[in-house]
Amino acid sequence: MNRYRGAAVCPRGNEGHGKGAHMPTESATNTVAGERGRVERVSANDLTTLVTDRGPTPMNIGAVLVVEGGSSVGVEAVRSVLAARVPRVRRLRQRLVRTPPGCGRPVWVDDAAFDVARQVEEIRLAATPSHPEDDVPMTGALHFPGSDLLDVAVAVVCTRLPRDRPLWSARWVTGLPDGDAALVLVVHHCLADGLGGIAVLAALADDGADQVDPLDDTFPAAAPSVASLAREAWQSRLAAWRRLPATLRRTASGTRELMGGPHRTRLAVRSSLDRPTGARRRLSTATVPLKGLLEAAHRRGCTVNDLVLCAVSGAMRSTLQARGEGLTELVVSVPISSRRAATADRLGNETGVVPLALPLLADGDERLRRISALTAARRGPARGTSAAPLGVAFRALARVGLFQAFIDRQRLVHTFVTNVRGPATELSFAGHRVAGIVPAAVTPGNVGVSFDVLSYAGRLVVTVVADPVVVSEHASIAAGVQSELSRLSA
Repeated sequence: MNRYRGAAVCPRGNEGHGKGAHMPTESATNTVAGERGRVERVSANDLTTLVTDRGPTPMNIGAVLVVEGGSSVGVEAVRSVLAARVPRVRRLRQRLVRTPPGCGRPVWVDDAAFDVARQVEEIRLAATPSHPEDDVPMTGALHFPGSDLLDVAVAVVCTRLPRDRPLWSARWVTGLPDGDAALVLVVHHCLADGLGGIAVLAALADDGADQVDPLDDTFPAAAPSVASLAREAWQSRLAAWRRLPATLRRTASGTRELMGGPHRTRLAVRSSLDRPTGARRRLSTATVPLKGLLEAAHRRGCTVNDLVLCAVSGAMRSTLQARGEGLTELVVSVPISSRRAATADRLGNETGVVPLALPLLADGDERLRRISALTAARRGPARGTSAAPLGVAFRALARVGLFQAFIDRQRLVHTFVTNVRGPATELSFAGHRVAGIVPAAVTPGNVGVSFDVLSYAGRLVVTVVADPVVVSEHASIAAGVQSELSRLSA
């Protein structure tokens, strides 16, 4: 596997709730049999993530699983549990490797030296919470004195994953109140999008064997030879030429998805939210019962996603007004998946985006009515096709070294709102109930605050992810989202 040029180590998935869930493109990974082993290439979407991951924060996605009574479980037991379950997800035992010139996109190869102990570490919390900028190192250290759970989690998500091993890591966090513990799981975005992340969580849970095919006992498979890589790469290029008419149609559809047709989104008006972000993030959360939101969506003739967008725009309106800024629209990028679900053997990214100019009206009901009409007008039969034109543009910018400068100054959007439908019933891990899951993903560039939304076992969690230098009001924004969602579901 070292014959290739080292390990290589991209934007996210909105998979929605409510009637006609409107959420995100291209097939995940190209897999072909080679003379020495399977050729498993990253998709064009995954390649976009790889080549644009150059900013101060890595393109990681994470989840915090709060495990009831989990502090009684030692880290060695956690490693043992994960060692037995990781084989359910082949990608978790593979490295991403660059190929020689002319041999195509990077490939996934089995890591013969895989050791779950290198992927899973323990963190013991001290009794007094503090801020991550005070005492949480960003280097993956084993101990984070004086930090609370979300501080630790975001520090782990903001730490780059080693590129010489599988692109995921986990932290077993003990010392939580009431004897609880937490599993902080982080994967690189090229490994999975939001739906793929849910598939990984399901496979690692106690009943995950029901979610996957029988374990593959061929590990480690031989890496493909250079000859088979070159042959498959040329076969793929010829196939791409044959698919050119369909590709052009999909690109045209993706451009329409981005531009919005008659509902064209204008450039975002500059605000104090739009400043280049650094290496740190803070997390704040809002949690509401999902049943009330579903009933409210049915009663109001909209989707749960519409309610979330209305709540986010209301909270951001208050924040901007407190800053003395009178924006009339908030341009939100809503990731849209081209698939309804992912499986443990089909991860990767299949996601496009739809930009929406949300009205910042004081009247919450009128704001919701307009947002619902706007999202309904933007729905179409082809979902997530915008990944094609975006990928071409972003890879071109990265190739000439201009991508970071572009996203640090872009005026396409103010923020991201990513909504993923999680497990409807409770999971368990290591024999203990998973009481809650908090999503956490990092957005690079000049987006000072973004919103990750996840439903789990009858609750909806909205995580406010903010650069504390750019948006210090993250806690009040989360409180605003909580208040808005409670009002809308009343």
